[in-house]
Amino acid sequence: MTYIVTLTPEQMADNEDDWLISERFTKGLPTGLDTSDTGTRLVFLVRDNLTRSTNSGSDGLAEHGRFITWMGSVQRINTVGPVDRSVTIEPMRRCPAPVPLDGPDGILASLPSTHRRHVERALSESAGHCGMETWQALQEALLRRHPELSRYIDWLLAQLNPLDFNVEDAADRAWQEQRDAAQTLTRVTDFPHSALSVWGRPASREEPYLAGLIPDPVENSLIDHDVRVGLGDQVPRFDDWRQRGDVRCDIHVLEDSTGRRLEVVNVNATPVESRLGTDMIYYHHPTHSFVLVQYKRLEPRRKEYRVNKQLLDQMDRLEQVSQLSTKPTRSHEWRLSVDACFLKFAHWRNGAASSTELAHGMYIPLSYARTLLEDDCTLGPKGGRIFSYERAVNYLVGSEFAELVKLGRVGTVGTSVEQLRDFGLQRARDGYNVMLGFETSNETPRDRAVRTRSRSAKKRPKMNSYSPPTSQQPQ
Repeated sequence: MTYIVTLTPEQMADNEDDWLISERFTKGLPTGLDTSDTGTRLVFLVRDNLTRSTNSGSDGLAEHGRFITWMGSVQRINTVGPVDRSVTIEPMRRCPAPVPLDGPDGILASLPSTHRRHVERALSESAGHCGMETWQALQEALLRRHPELSRYIDWLLAQLNPLDFNVEDAADRAWQEQRDAAQTLTRVTDFPHSALSVWGRPASREEPYLAGLIPDPVENSLIDHDVRVGLGDQVPRFDDWRQRGDVRCDIHVLEDSTGRRLEVVNVNATPVESRLGTDMIYYHHPTHSFVLVQYKRLEPRRKEYRVNKQLLDQMDRLEQVSQLSTKPTRSHEWRLSVDACFLKFAHWRNGAASSTELAHGMYIPLSYARTLLEDDCTLGPKGGRIFSYERAVNYLVGSEFAELVKLGRVGTVGTSVEQLRDFGLQRARDGYNVMLGFETSNETPRDRAVRTRSRSAKKRPKMNSYSPPTSQQPQ
């Protein structure tokens, strides 16, 4: 289905500030409306000015008429009661300019009569939908008169239809893990998940996940001035990695209107067939602390991981990370443990998962992994060691791990940017896909805790997402 949600000017005004930040809207559906999960699942939000008696407002909309002002995708259909349903629209994007539906220049006038009636029927309720043939006619009319909308439609459709990963293919496995690492970074930093999720396979199997990122259609010129003021002038801290000949590096930046900034750096240095897996490294610059997650894939049927010499050797190397830490001397440097490294034993459902869904799995701190290896609970029937849900009962799930990282309860202490750079490059050279998140801000530790504990979307600042150009190499 392609949904059409119609709102009054007052309803639009009450919600738009929130939509710019949360990118989400839940709308009740008329009783009896078909909610079968078919068609595009795109949503057009229409501002209905037909009954408006005042003159045009500052937004330039005519006194009478209906206008498409926002677009989005139906992320899920909710059951409210025995009969009632609602849809959650996420993400949402504001159109670059209102698209008129009525009048001689409106979209409806260019539709064949049959499809025009179907759209009018959908517009007659607070929420309605049209079938695939009408959608195709509507899309053709929209792009003929407003070609700038093609990027928005393509981006939303790619969000709704993530690619399947072939777990038998080394490149697909690598990209699948890197996507999960990217989505984990948005969760521990409270940036929108959609910023790093819309993706198509890169041209080369050797390229990192970020090389296939489909950019957000919203350009800087369309974003409020308070978001744009800090953008574009700051050279990425890891920009020189893109100019190296021994690694492949891609960078994407997320920044909000307070100046809080996440530089996402995706780097590899070895052929995909010989890579050892994926590392996620998150560095919080204000507290000079980083956390590492190394990915391990559970056997899909039994959800088990059989311990081998390679894992033991990798754990030995990860334990050296604790030597980078200094002794905490201030209250915000206190940690729950010396663990800065975690193993994520992950498994993916068959088929394409949501582009923003994290892989299911266990986050296990390195010290707990050592304890498990000394406990009979991990002994297999033939004497080997096995990690599984049943054997590692104290594992963390994704939300628990993210909360600990957000609050600064885990991670190194007093780690410099130079140490981070050396460590990140070495991990890539050792054969890992590295997804590194480098966060900078003017937040105090208290500010960070207050933001993390705030559940109000209305208090969140506005955000922009962009891939910075590579700076010129020095002459």
